[in-house]
Amino acid sequence: MIDFDREGPVWVATINRPDKANSLTHEMLVALAEFMEDAQAARAVILTGTGKVFSAGADLDEARAGLAVSDIWERLSGAIAALPGLSICALNGTLAGGAMGMALACDLRICVPGAKFFYPVMKLGFLPQPSDPARMAALIGPARSKLILMGGQKITAQEALTFGLVDRIVPADELMQSARDIVADTVAATPEIATGIKAMCAPPEPPAEMP
Repeated sequence: MIDFDREGPVWVATINRPDKANSLTHEMLVALAEFMEDAQAARAVILTGTGKVFSAGADLDEARAGLAVSDIWERLSGAIAALPGLSICALNGTLAGGAMGMALACDLRICVPGAKFFYPVMKLGFLPQPSDPARMAALIGPARSKLILMGGQKITAQEALTFGLVDRIVPADELMQSARDIVADTVAATPEIATGIKAMCAPPEPPAEMP
């Protein structure tokens, strides 16, 4: 249900459960987390999906059984955020629920024109995963994060681009090539230069509180 390509400097993970809107089971999330942890050696990582939906979030049956509050989501997003190379989430379609965390943890997000974005966690009676609101707010600001997380609003691809939630909208048949084009310079550079630039682009640490 997850296809992994570890060949060469660009590693690719493809969620492949289109008959279930690429909803994620615990087994799939563990496999993704292990892949991302192993991808420390990769120069770039692309995360994508098959079909018309990137991911609907947690598998409903497993969500009801406890997956919605599992720490595996944080393990996965933390592994993505820790990647030394450039990470891109190539969104082949709609992104919903807990799957938002893995996209937020990537360095860049590109999407197809028909993609929609929503995170109905409050409506379902759960808190979002701990790091998701902060990562979202860093990208689009607190107010727009509340629009999605508390207002339950479904955001279109164009709105997501305007907000800064995604960085580019590309035609569906150009999605993967666009992602590969973006990582090409990173792959061609020396690892020290690429990782150095990524570190320099990180947001500054908040000032320490006065005693």
